[in-house]
Amino acid sequence: MVCIRQATIDDLLAMQACNLMCLPENYQMKYYFYHMLSWPQLLFVAEDYGGRIVGYVLAKMEEDPSEPCHGHITSLAVLRSHRKLGLATKLMSAAQAAMDQVFGAEYVSLHVRRSNRAAFNLYTSTLGYQIHDIEAKYYADGEDAYDMRKMLRQPVPKKHHHHHHAGGGCCSHDALPAPAGSSPTTASPEKKADS
Repeated sequence: MVCIRQATIDDLLAMQACNLMCLPENYQMKYYFYHMLSWPQLLFVAEDYGGRIVGYVLAKMEEDPSEPCHGHITSLAVLRSHRKLGLATKLMSAAQAAMDQVFGAEYVSLHVRRSNRAAFNLYTSTLGYQIHDIEAKYYADGEDAYDMRKMLRQPVPKKHHHHHHAGGGCCSHDALPAPAGSSPTTASPEKKADS
């Protein structure tokens, strides 16, 4: 039996190990910490009955004030031994629900390699994402990415403006308080993800 639960800081090493085993796009530990400190509500893991992390989703809120409030799936991975169990769908659904309920996101975005048919089929057929754009040479090896989106709610009328409160950008008025001892950050150590 595998359970889906919100990730904790103690899960980050296992999430990184899962990423290294599954995906060509890998991240330094500080990038996982950045997500955990900024959006702890959006990180989920799949844990087997032995306590081993067999999948994860790394997600964030985009903080561009010129864009509608939306979330982004940075990275999703499930170990080969635990595929075909619906874990990727459950992880994605948990992250999407948190984006909607905690931050009021209008939509979710992600990037996927054009050659990754399994992931593309998951996103389109199972999860209801649609191609928004194609980003040429998005990945370090020169492969193109599909820029995909899924609407979570009806767009807010244009007269809406973003309220900027201490502690963040887009939608921060709906966000839970930052963990004690963490300082709000706006600099993003952005790296291209293969979702």
